[in-house]
Amino acid sequence: MRRDVLELREFYATPLGRAAREMVGRKVMETWDDAQGLDLLGLGYAIPFLGGARAAARRVVAAMPAQQGVEIWPADGANLACLTDEDSLPFPNAFFDRILAVHALEESPDPLGLMREVWRVLAPSGRVIVVTAARNGLWANAEHTPFGHGRPYTRSQLADLLREAELEPTGWTRALYVPPVPWMAGWAEAFEQAGSRLWPRFAGLVLTEAVKQTFAVKAKPARARARVARPGLTPLPANRAPASRAPAREV
Repeated sequence: MRRDVLELREFYATPLGRAAREMVGRKVMETWDDAQGLDLLGLGYAIPFLGGARAAARRVVAAMPAQQGVEIWPADGANLACLTDEDSLPFPNAFFDRILAVHALEESPDPLGLMREVWRVLAPSGRVIVVTAARNGLWANAEHTPFGHGRPYTRSQLADLLREAELEPTGWTRALYVPPVPWMAGWAEAFEQAGSRLWPRFAGLVLTEAVKQTFAVKAKPARARARVARPGLTPLPANRAPASRAPAREV
């Protein structure tokens, strides 16, 4: 069951939510510093991390699952958010150059089907970043946060899922080392700097980037045996008698 959009909005208004917004948003911007003039899709509840891309990207759309609900975004200007079905995104094939999926995969009833829809709407050589709770991190057990619900992932589990959806993982990183305790949110930056060096395996989130690769398929010649029908009666040479006919006896 997905978290309601109101719960998600309330979380990102808290100190912990603001820390998550800053830590994850920084990783996304470092990876996608070349989003100038591109079409970008935020899937799940990605709007806390899309604000920085609006100025550079040609088009930004926030797609939110129907089970979660949708909110108007952004607060200033025309609405760029829409309600969608996970297994049937309302976009043409190969439409987006970049896709950011946050709070999308963990609570999906069909993660593989969702990622195949991502593949469909992603342009050739397009890139997707999937943000999920890390299975061995503290945030996966923090039920007072959205990351404490649904299915957490390890790096290898996420890579296997992406490959099954025909997306090739190209890089990964971790984020959110601060414990999910409200009064420690102010130290998020210090935990981020120290955690990446001292205890990298205990990060709260894992971020994986994958690319959509398309290949031209060439037909390869192959030898195959041909079945040749043999006639039931084979003609014999004129100077040979049938083998089954016995010689005439003299009387």
